Amino acid sequence: MCWSATADLVAGTGIVAVGVACVARLERARDLPLAALPLLLGAHQITEAVIWRSGGGSGPATTAWAVIALPLLALWVPLGVLCTVPPGARRRLAVPVAAGIVTSAALSYGIAAHPVTAEIRGHTLGYVVGLPRPGLLVAGYVLATIGSLLLSGDRGLVLLGVLVAVGAAVCVTLWRTEFISTWCAFAAVCSVVLLARTRRRAPSRLPDRFG
Repeated sequence: MCWSATADLVAGTGIVAVGVACVARLERARDLPLAALPLLLGAHQITEAVIWRSGGGSGPATTAWAVIALPLLALWVPLGVLCTVPPGARRRLAVPVAAGIVTSAALSYGIAAHPVTAEIRGHTLGYVVGLPRPGLLVAGYVLATIGSLLLSGDRGLVLLGVLVAVGAAVCVTLWRTEFISTWCAFAAVCSVVLLARTRRRAPSRLPDRFG
């Protein structure tokens, strides 16, 4: 999320460009889901620019925004991490992947069963989705996304996980005060980290202490 339609459009376009560079630099097919993540994040920002221009509401762009932000990312990130790590490191990702599958299914049902609406609140957009047990869903979402990155054993992905955790905390704080939306800046930083990772032929890994 960004603070205006123009900011979302500019950030989204830039992040998509980083995503194209990530995919172009690929040397292993199994890295494709994570390398393509900036493309998804960029499309997400551009979709929000449409929501700004339309004044919020509950149109197709708002639903598309929610689908990308909630069930799709909850599943995409842990499965992408699972694909890219070596086979020996995949056992410890079982819990984040399972959390992603269950959380994505629950979020998909919530979006299908309840209308999603967006409301402009100063320099932020507020989204309302009728989800049951939101606290449990947030916990599952965090475990699936940030948890899979932190447990990957890959230095670049662990760094990305730390950046996402810090960025999410800052952005949620600013968003709750309805001061300004800054997630687009952190999405751009995370995309650059992924670009740097795809430039290495052999990902640098932390010592495998988990088995």
